[in-house]
Amino acid sequence: MKKHGYEIKDTDSIVTPALIYYRELIEENLDKMVSVAGDIDRLWPHVKSHKMEKLVRLQLARGIAKFKCATIAEAEMVAECGAKEAVIAYPLIGPNMDRFLDLCTAFPGTRFWAIGDDFASLKALSDKALERNQKVYTLIDVNMGTNRTGIRPDRLYDLYKQCCVLPGLLLDGLHCYDGNHGIEDFDKRMEAVEQADKKVFAVAEQLREEGIGCSVLIMGGTPSFPCHARFSHVYMSPGTCLVSDYGYFQRFKDENFIPAGILMTRVVSHPEDGYFTIDLGYKGIAADPPGERGKLLGVEHASSAGQNEEHWIWKMDEGYETEVPEIGTVLYVIPTHICPTSALYPEALVAANGVITDCWKVTARNRKLTW
Repeated sequence: MKKHGYEIKDTDSIVTPALIYYRELIEENLDKMVSVAGDIDRLWPHVKSHKMEKLVRLQLARGIAKFKCATIAEAEMVAECGAKEAVIAYPLIGPNMDRFLDLCTAFPGTRFWAIGDDFASLKALSDKALERNQKVYTLIDVNMGTNRTGIRPDRLYDLYKQCCVLPGLLLDGLHCYDGNHGIEDFDKRMEAVEQADKKVFAVAEQLREEGIGCSVLIMGGTPSFPCHARFSHVYMSPGTCLVSDYGYFQRFKDENFIPAGILMTRVVSHPEDGYFTIDLGYKGIAADPPGERGKLLGVEHASSAGQNEEHWIWKMDEGYETEVPEIGTVLYVIPTHICPTSALYPEALVAANGVITDCWKVTARNRKLTW
């Protein structure tokens, strides 16, 4: 990737490290996301990658009205924006049950969905809702192979039957995240998705044949949503693709989403011959996944030599020691993982045509807004 595509004019007043979002690229990625989905009404995109009110409103303006959220703070954010529906893709345990019910009361214009994978927990949610004269729209969370949350498909039918009679719940579907299907080869990814989806579809069909509501199927993430798109009766929940990052850009060539969230940094030291240090430590860029944390642009023949909280040390390759960038040089890094990177900053500077034109607050960066 070329440095010049991300260069910003008039950088003298920009404090580094800085998170920059490129509006043209985000708009382009949004167009691609809608095109892949085929029908804008089938999109239920995740907001956890950006956590920004401005980006939610950008999608609402395109006609996207349903959003997936990782936290109650994110759900509050999308409701404030006027979202019609929001699912919290995390089991509600302990005080989060009351926080969720408070949210439902505060925003009657938004239909909030809870998810769960445990009968006792869902019964507790049902009981709390009844105490408050409420009912909760609910999806059963399915373990599609990530082994993170969810009920295994072979146990799904029994749990659904147990929970569908809980009087405080309005159970009507499934939440199916398949992060384990991040397979680079599209055909192999498609095959894995189809095999997993068939198990879920069979249970949903059996429930419907018995007269039990199971109409909402929210499936996939950025790597797999093009695979789910072929099934017209499901919703798709991509998230990262809107901003994208170097990790996804490198792995999923078939999707062609361009990284639109970049970190601006400066060279601050030449600690040794052939070495240079930038002001971008691991407090400014996601420390996951293992390996390369970001792609440094514009400096050929340099490799990472270590990173600390506020410093990132680079070493020029043998034979190129004299080509170290000067102290004060502005550089750009594409994060390997944009989602936790964005959450490290209170705001993103927004660029258009190489100029900073706006500043977008990372609204739901904190886990609590009001409730």
